[in-house]
Amino acid sequence: MSIIVKFFVAPSHEAAAAVVDGGPERTFESLEYGNFDAEEALIEWESIFSGRSFEELVAADEPEAVAEPDDGEGPMVFAVPRALQDALAAADRSRLAEVGRLWIQERAADGEAFDQEIATRILSDLAGLARDIGGRDHRLYCWTA
Repeated sequence: MSIIVKFFVAPSHEAAAAVVDGGPERTFESLEYGNFDAEEALIEWESIFSGRSFEELVAADEPEAVAEPDDGEGPMVFAVPRALQDALAAADRSRLAEVGRLWIQERAADGEAFDQEIATRILSDLAGLARDIGGRDHRLYCWTA
């Protein structure tokens, strides 16, 4: 479980990895959340959007770790999978609410409780970041600590 989760846009894996120690907020615009497993959430969200299984995405090494200096024991940076980034950018409000509802159901099956409004807000905020990328060759990233 990540205590702090920050999503941000960066021009490259190298630029994103450079903020692993201090976080992205001094370098990149970021969205901050807390108290959920961001790596697992990225896989679950992509699974819901794409229909691919959680196991298939894990086997494909999604999401890609671009900075993991302490073997997962400290701050880390993940690249949001392009398929998820594209799905978020294309999703309308009702689709984001539906994905949020399905994600809440998955978390409930593991004994975690999430509020629908919060889940939808996280996904909507991420969709906004994804849309802002537009034609630029940037990516969404996730920093956790």
